[in-house]
Amino acid sequence: MPARIRRDDEVMVIAGKDRGKTGRVLRVDPAKQKVFVEGLNIVKRHQRPTPGRPDAEVGVIERPGPIHLSNVMLLDPKDNKPTRVGIEVREGRRFRIARRSGTSID
Repeated sequence: MPARIRRDDEVMVIAGKDRGKTGRVLRVDPAKQKVFVEGLNIVKRHQRPTPGRPDAEVGVIERPGPIHLSNVMLLDPKDNKPTRVGIEVREGRRFRIARRSGTSID
């Protein structure tokens, strides 16, 4: 199955505690069907100082946690509203298109 959501895409969360918020995709984990969105689903991790890594962050570190792919929708580049993603084949290449407006995403 082709990747419908990729890094640097603008997405909107449609379910969960961050429902309705938008952000940029930082990382995609296709094996686990998860995405990491900038500024959303923030999790806190406590990090102790380690002698081998003096330049590492120490204390309570906040970073984005994973969100399941089914809980995000790509934003249509034309009107900035959530849309489903379709795949169109032109000249032997695959392109992602926004189902809402029919515009090409790639």
